[in-house]
Amino acid sequence: MSVLWRPEMNAMTTPPSYWARVIAKDSVGYRKLAEQIVLKNPVCSVDQAEAVLRARDAEIMEQLLEGNQVTLENAFTYRLTISAKMDAPDDPLPPNAVVNVQVYAARTYSEALRQKVVLERRPPDHKTPVIAGAEDTVLRLKNVLNPYGALRLTGTEMAFDINGGNGECVIEGTNDGRIVQTRFAVMSNSMITLMPEVPEQSEQWNNEYRVSISTRYTPRGSLRTGIYPRLLRTPLAVSLGQNHGILSGSEASPLARVTGGQLNATSERTRVEAVFDAQSGELRLRLLDMREGGATGDAVRVTGNGLHVLPGWTDSPLLTLNVTMDNYAALLAKVREEYTGRLVDILDVDGGA
Repeated sequence: MSVLWRPEMNAMTTPPSYWARVIAKDSVGYRKLAEQIVLKNPVCSVDQAEAVLRARDAEIMEQLLEGNQVTLENAFTYRLTISAKMDAPDDPLPPNAVVNVQVYAARTYSEALRQKVVLERRPPDHKTPVIAGAEDTVLRLKNVLNPYGALRLTGTEMAFDINGGNGECVIEGTNDGRIVQTRFAVMSNSMITLMPEVPEQSEQWNNEYRVSISTRYTPRGSLRTGIYPRLLRTPLAVSLGQNHGILSGSEASPLARVTGGQLNATSERTRVEAVFDAQSGELRLRLLDMREGGATGDAVRVTGNGLHVLPGWTDSPLLTLNVTMDNYAALLAKVREEYTGRLVDILDVDGGA
């Protein structure tokens, strides 16, 4: 006894996300329900059980028409609602008012069902490569494309014959540039590790990439392609005061620039994070070290264009980083819609001239 489900793409989100759709095995009506009731409680005939079920539903309707709410303890509640819009409290109901029946389960019923249910993922109708995760194994950071690292992809049905011409792995810039990958260390259905060949893009701040896998599962089969739903980002070399772009993508002009700062070293590798604050609807910027969950600078609230000074953390040679926001609205939309609320750039910072 199990409940089948399958992932369905949510076309309203960028990057694409997925939701779990329950797939019904069968549709059970009055007769089938009556048969099962009698099988487990043999106190009446199937015809009598079906008649009681139909009479129950007819009586529930009668009670609703009387203006009552029907509550079946620890099971279901039935009630009426009205969909209507009125301009004043003493207005009559408009002609387009609609009466609706609402049915919802009791909390005890829902909790009992959740404890008992067994979920089973329905196999896909046909094989397709699915890239579920990407991580640079040198920096140990997810969704980072490190030209000097090793990119590990995890998922299902990803393997292809490197030399057989039945598939390929492609890294492509969101602005321009495309390279079919050739340097693989691990190749299996659930994991691929490669030394990435990263195509150059037109502008210094164009550091956004997509990775995809295409393969044929039979000699004459159609080519099936799976695209990783999240964007990968390469490290950016920036010099203090040189107006290098950061926190951008395929845009013709950077959304933000490094315009200065204080660095007590020749160079320093760090990360800058832009996070969407759902409560305020604003962005927060801060500096991070190179380890997830590691040291961070204080977050700076960003509400529009202009200069924002990001402080480092204790013992960091990068005391401050000056970030000038050039297109706050576009960055806010990018972080919220394309990066599910969090965008991080790796910065190789030097002191400049």
